[in-house]
Amino acid sequence: MKLTIMGPPGGGKGTQAELLEKRLGIVHISTGAIIRKAISDKTPLGLAAEKYIDEGSLVPDDVVISMVKERISQPDCEAGYILDGFPRTIPQAEAMEGMGIDLDCALNIVVEDDAIVERLSGRRECAVCAAPYHVKYNPPKAEGKCDKCGGDLITRADDVPETIRQRLRVYHAQTEPLKRFYEERGLLRTARGCEELSDTTRNVLEALGVRQ
Repeated sequence: MKLTIMGPPGGGKGTQAELLEKRLGIVHISTGAIIRKAISDKTPLGLAAEKYIDEGSLVPDDVVISMVKERISQPDCEAGYILDGFPRTIPQAEAMEGMGIDLDCALNIVVEDDAIVERLSGRRECAVCAAPYHVKYNPPKAEGKCDKCGGDLITRADDVPETIRQRLRVYHAQTEPLKRFYEERGLLRTARGCEELSDTTRNVLEALGVRQ
């Protein structure tokens, strides 16, 4: 199976991709990880990407897609792969098709905006050791203090509600149109993201037609 997982920021794409990797025995591919490795290995594409990053620019689509194509040509992708949150726009999806990257399925995880804001704005991080917490799902034993080192817990800048809503606005404007793009190709599958991880996983497996 060759698929991409779409959904809003904080919607659980990465977590479900990791679970599917184990369940289906196919490779989970994060474009961010691809870019970091290419830069670390100093490949030609990595050097090109590093130049844009050093300039404070986004890595162009053709460079990222070339990296994806190079990655999925590796032997460990012969049985299939999961693209985590890529493509993000219709031009990226069209460019992928133009480069011969075909998908069997585009899985869209649906989560309401208010649930995303609650989920992400509740995240906390230790200012000292960076241990992760959540005020609802993984609270510390003592309010505002890290269980491990006693450091103060902070809210990251990108977890502030207004910042989250801006990220959601960008998602709705740029990424949601992909649903129709893949629906027209008969590739779209939809799964509802739930508060409980196991419920989301069940919905994902059902959407993909995987026996549970």
